[in-house]
Amino acid sequence: MDALLAEYLPILIFLGIAIVVAGAAVAMSYLVAEQRPDIAKESPYECGFDPFEDTRSKFDVRFYLVAILFIIFDLEVAFLFPWAVALTDIGAFGFWSMMVFLAVLTVGFIYEWRKGALEWE
Repeated sequence: MDALLAEYLPILIFLGIAIVVAGAAVAMSYLVAEQRPDIAKESPYECGFDPFEDTRSKFDVRFYLVAILFIIFDLEVAFLFPWAVALTDIGAFGFWSMMVFLAVLTVGFIYEWRKGALEWE
């Protein structure tokens, strides 16, 4: 049991040092910096003008759609890099399995394109 706890001792020391350094940084910012809050600093917007509308307004669903499409095609590229590096080791099965993966993504892309999901009006 003592050997198991001894393995976690460096992690606990690291966490302790991190907490002390973070606490010291926060404490020094309160001690050194001038604390003069005013209405502009305490407002949720510090851009120089009042907000146009309520902050809890609904976003258009196209923002989410574009974000999801970006994640999908970004992950596709993330899968392509290791595949390209290991192509000589994985052989024909690895090549054709990636072709199936790319075909599924291409069919999905064509479907989204035809449905008008990529149109921004």
